Amino acid sequence: MKAKVIQFRRGRKTVHKRHFLIEIEGISKRQEAEKFVGKEVVWKSSAGKIIKGKISSAHGNKGVVRAIFEKGLPGQAVTTEVELK
Repeated sequence: MKAKVIQFRRGRKTVHKRHFLIEIEGISKRQEAEKFVGKEVVWKSSAGKIIKGKISSAHGNKGVVRAIFEKGLPGQAVTTEVELK
């Protein structure tokens, strides 16, 4: 499935470097998003670098999920596509 990186997971004064919010295509409710918890996420850069992550939980009520990656993604990864496995 295809999904899109929305933003870093952040608070008012903190940014979690390895945590990202991801919007899954066709998912609009929290109950649907919770089915993806535990699935693997793969981000590929234009240079061919691959960074893997895992979906940890749903975020909010509109079908967005949180993913924790092995290494932090670069800032250019925001608004790019990731692949769900």
